[in-house]
Amino acid sequence: MTDLATRARTLLDLHTAPEPLVLANVWDVVSATVVAGSPGVRALATASHSIAATFGHEDGEQLPLDVHLDMIARIARAVDLPLSMDMEAGYGDPGETTRRAIGVGVVGGNLEDQLRPLDDAVAAVEAVLRAGRDAGIDFVLNARTDVFLLADAAADRGALVAEAVRRGQAYLAAGAPVVFVPGAGDRAEIAALVDGLGRGRVSLMSVPGVSPSVRELAELGVARVSTGPFTQRVALTALQDAVVELVAGGTLPAGTRSLN
Repeated sequence: MTDLATRARTLLDLHTAPEPLVLANVWDVVSATVVAGSPGVRALATASHSIAATFGHEDGEQLPLDVHLDMIARIARAVDLPLSMDMEAGYGDPGETTRRAIGVGVVGGNLEDQLRPLDDAVAAVEAVLRAGRDAGIDFVLNARTDVFLLADAAADRGALVAEAVRRGQAYLAAGAPVVFVPGAGDRAEIAALVDGLGRGRVSLMSVPGVSPSVRELAELGVARVSTGPFTQRVALTALQDAVVELVAGGTLPAGTRSLN
């Protein structure tokens, strides 16, 4: 477990580095090896939506946990970087799911609160962190609150920020190093989240055409920037564009590289 403990400490330290930790989420072995081999990449994170789609399932714990963990194990064996797993809401037992994830080489993970009662959500956070301690590692929990994702389109954005801060403060108090707030979009919202939770405590998802740049997020004090399903969508967009060009009588892109 010493190597895992070292990787966990490395991943934790990356969350307190001067610049944000940027994680281009992966979904299988080849995507993981390509991302891991890219300049500047220091850690990897998986995306549950993308892994589920790979197997023909919807997201939301529709992919059986055994199948999910098998893919995670394959990724962990293929790379030498710290690996964080998107554990969704914990598959009914966040502590046990964390224990099994650590067993296949994971040292960090996302956990959705799905807006459960706060006491229940905090208990889930505590269960994940306890599983890490029991395994002898500082498991790096990216404690996710779904305040923005599950909100009505007409909801007051200021009230959403306040609720995300309230929940996030509880997760930080329980021991989570960062709070993941997907769906927060503009600079004012992000600045308010950082003000409420602290610099180096906020984790965000980069959304094409919506999110500020990583440089801007760094200036705002964001600790971690991930991509969720969007890296897979970037790859699939390139694939579809290439197919359309080829079928229309053209050629495959001249700049295609041998990455596998």
